[in-house]
Amino acid sequence: MFFSKQFRGDSESAPTPDFDADPAATTETLSQVESAARLAARATNEAVPLKLRIATYNIHKGVSGFAWRNRIHDLRLGLHRLNADMVFLQEVQGRNDRHAQRFSNWPEAAQHDFLADAGWAEAVYGRNATHTKGGYASDHGNALLSRFPMLSHENIDVSDHRYESRGLLHCEIQWGDQRLHCICAHLGLFEDSRHRQADALIARIRDHVPDDAPLIIAGDFNDWRGQLCRKLTENLGVQEVFDLVQKSTAPVTKGSRFNWPDSLRGSSSLANDRAAPNKPARTFPSLFPILRLDRVYVRGFSVSQARVMHGIAWRRLSDHAPIVADLVLNEPAQLAQAR
Repeated sequence: MFFSKQFRGDSESAPTPDFDADPAATTETLSQVESAARLAARATNEAVPLKLRIATYNIHKGVSGFAWRNRIHDLRLGLHRLNADMVFLQEVQGRNDRHAQRFSNWPEAAQHDFLADAGWAEAVYGRNATHTKGGYASDHGNALLSRFPMLSHENIDVSDHRYESRGLLHCEIQWGDQRLHCICAHLGLFEDSRHRQADALIARIRDHVPDDAPLIIAGDFNDWRGQLCRKLTENLGVQEVFDLVQKSTAPVTKGSRFNWPDSLRGSSSLANDRAAPNKPARTFPSLFPILRLDRVYVRGFSVSQARVMHGIAWRRLSDHAPIVADLVLNEPAQLAQAR
């Protein structure tokens, strides 16, 4: 399943996940499929729902948690295999002088640009923290990769104290005739801080996002006790994607609910989590997920599929597991009812 490749800075061989080498050559994007469907429907005057695949992933700065091995190349390959139209990333590095010196194949470009490569036309980065140690400079923050045009973006500092730098990356995207608002979030480790940061998130959306605009909030909420779900749901009218799947009429038998590409087969479908109502999925630690830290909240969408990616390949890339969700835009009447 794996082949090994040795790089300077790795004391042992660095396994590379067994993803297809050229995903662009083997898999159509959802936007391409949707465009073809719209052309066909135009001839018959049939409406085609807008569909969108999104992913959220805390990438641990592109370095594995064990032995600090360079995983950024494998991460790029893995992200491309997810075939998401938009990817919400946390712990992305714009610069790391120490890693650039240690690893011979460390990218010269900032990580968000390197990961986007030819897969996403737009890649924006919100720097949350900067460090200088031993003469080496580094910074990290959130990023959003998009196959659709970015109309605007702003990084909002929601740091609650001097020991943690946190931010909300708010992007407005032109998606067909829709203006889609996306917020990539990484909240703090302390519960009181998270509540204040959630309040800032709520205020941001109330002030800058129209009530009838489709909205996606995704990221690492560090909300292991599940204290923020009700606050966000009641104040913003959003719903967590696994909660929406649990409330749907889709069958819950493992393996039959998901029609994913061959490149994603073998990852578990979280059938056990569906038995516990109204709870996000377990994503941390990726080796044996116990805590429900990573979330996707939506407004104005239904969810056809939601999944956490597991397996050896994903465990080697980060201490978090990524979430992938297929979304369908609601009709205008449903968008209004969401608020």
